[in-house]
Amino acid sequence: MNTRRLTNLAMLIALYCVLSILTPVKIANFKFTFEAFPILIAGLLSGPADGLIVGGVGAFLYQLLFSGYGITATTPLWVLPHALSGLIVGAFAKAHGYRLNLYQIMLIAAISAITVTSFNLLALYVDSKLYGYYSYALVFGNILVKIVIGLILAILYSCILPKLLTYLRKQIDR
Repeated sequence: MNTRRLTNLAMLIALYCVLSILTPVKIANFKFTFEAFPILIAGLLSGPADGLIVGGVGAFLYQLLFSGYGITATTPLWVLPHALSGLIVGAFAKAHGYRLNLYQIMLIAAISAITVTSFNLLALYVDSKLYGYYSYALVFGNILVKIVIGLILAILYSCILPKLLTYLRKQIDR
C-alpha cells in the first residue's frame, strides 16, 4: 500500500466518522445520515478492498468512539453492513471498469442502501434479543420507511457522484 492510497483511505474514513456524527437525524431506532457517501466514493474509485476498508474501519471507529455503545458482543454485526456495502459497490465498479453511467451508479447506490438496511435490521434483531429489549414494533415497525429513505438517499448520491468522481479521478491522475 502506498502513501497516497493510505492517505486517501484515512481521509475517507475520517469523513465517514464526521458525517456519522454531524449529519444524523435520530428517531427511535432509526438514524438518517450521509455516512454512506465516503464508502461509495472509495468503492467506485478504488474497488472492493478500499470500499471494504472505508466501510469497515469507519463503522468500527464510529461504534467504538462516537456511538456511546463502545465494543459489545454485537459490534461486528453493526460494522458488517457498511463493510459489505463497500465491498459490493467496489466489486460492481471493478466489474464495469470503474466507468459507470448515471443509471449504474443509481443501481449500485440503491443496492448498497438495501444491503445496509437489511443487515442493520439483522443487527438490531440480534442485539435486541441478546440484550433483552426486543419488540416487534421496534425492530420491524419502520422497515418500509428505512427502505424508502435509503432509496431517496441513493438517488441523491447518484446526482452528486458522477461529477464528483470525474473531478476526483482527474486529481488522482495528476
